[in-house]
Amino acid sequence: MAVTKKLFGKTADGREVTAFTLTGSEGAYVTILDLGGTIQTLKVPAADGTLTDVVLGYDDVAGYEQNDGYFGALIGRYGNRIANSRFTLNGVEYPLYANDKHNHLHGGKEGFDKKIWAAEVEGDSLVLSCVSPDMEEGYPGTLTVTVIYTFNEKNELAIDYRAVSDKDTILNLTNHAYFNLSGEGSGTTVEDQELMIAAEAYTAVDEYGLTVEQVIPVEGTPFDFRTMKPIGRDIAMDDVQLKNGGGYDHNFVLGESDELRRVVVAHSPRTGIYMGVCTTQPGVQLYTGNMTGDRLGKSGHAYGKRTGFCLETQHYPNSMACPSFPSVVLKAGEAYEEVTVYGFSCEK
Repeated sequence: MAVTKKLFGKTADGREVTAFTLTGSEGAYVTILDLGGTIQTLKVPAADGTLTDVVLGYDDVAGYEQNDGYFGALIGRYGNRIANSRFTLNGVEYPLYANDKHNHLHGGKEGFDKKIWAAEVEGDSLVLSCVSPDMEEGYPGTLTVTVIYTFNEKNELAIDYRAVSDKDTILNLTNHAYFNLSGEGSGTTVEDQELMIAAEAYTAVDEYGLTVEQVIPVEGTPFDFRTMKPIGRDIAMDDVQLKNGGGYDHNFVLGESDELRRVVVAHSPRTGIYMGVCTTQPGVQLYTGNMTGDRLGKSGHAYGKRTGFCLETQHYPNSMACPSFPSVVLKAGEAYEEVTVYGFSCEK
C-alpha cells in the first residue's frame, strides 16, 4: 500500500487543497481531499478487471465549492436534519442555522464539509483532524475530531471517527459519498443496482424530509430490503413515505451494537461489483439522489437525479426531538468512536 499527495487546487479565497491517494498493489485506489475529508475518487476492479470509479465527484475545487449535495464529504457536527434548527441540552436551548427550510441540515452554514482539515500520513492511513470551537454553528463545547481513512489490499475503505468535547454536546458524524457501482461516468441511474439492508424497520419522515419519532416495520412496504432487490423496483409505488422523501431518503434501523457488523450489500449487474458496508452505528440513511440536479462531474460526466446513492451510517436524524431514539449526547471528556467500512469485490 502506498500513500501519495499532491496539490488538488485552491479555494476561491486562496487556500490550498491537497489530495491524498491510497493505492493498493493491484492498482485500486482512493483519493481523499483535506477539504471536507472528501472521498473524491474510489477506483476498484470490475468483474472484467477494469478499474471503475464508483463515487461521484468533481475534478477541481470549484466543483465542490459551487455545487450542492455534499458529494463525498465528511458531515458534522450533526448529520441530517434537526427540527426547527434548535435543540435543548441540560435545560439550555441552542439555536442553530436554518439551511433546509426551517430545519438545520448536515452541520449548518459552515459544516465540517467546508473545513480544510489538518492531515498526516501514518503508515497506510490518512489521519485528518480539526478543532471545532465552542459554539461553532451554535453547538456547545470545544470539539476535537480525528477521522482516520485506511484502504487495504482487500479493497476495503475504513473510516474511523473519533472525537472528544470539553462540554456536553451532541454529535453525529457520517460520510456523504454518492455511489454508482456501474461507474460514475456510466451515464446510468442506480435504479437497476441491487441492494440489501439488514433492517427490520425504518424511521418515518414528514413532508420536509425531517425524521419524526415513528418507527415503521419494513414488512410489506417498499422499504423492505432484507433480501436483495433493485433500488428502483418499488421506488415509484404509491406510498406516503416515498412521496415525503421523493424516493428513498430514510434512516434504516440497524440496532445498537459496539461490534462492527455487515449491514448492507449493494451490487451492479453491469460491472459485477459488490459493495458491503460494515458499521458500529445504529442506523444507515439510504438516499437515492432524488434531488440531485443536473450538473457535470468528473471528466465532464453528466450527473442528475438518481445517478448515485448514499449509505450514510449514523445515529438517527433529529434524535434530540425523539427521546426513544439512541442518544446522540456526547458527555464532556467522553470518547466518541464509530467505525464504518466499505468493502468492494466481485463476489457476494
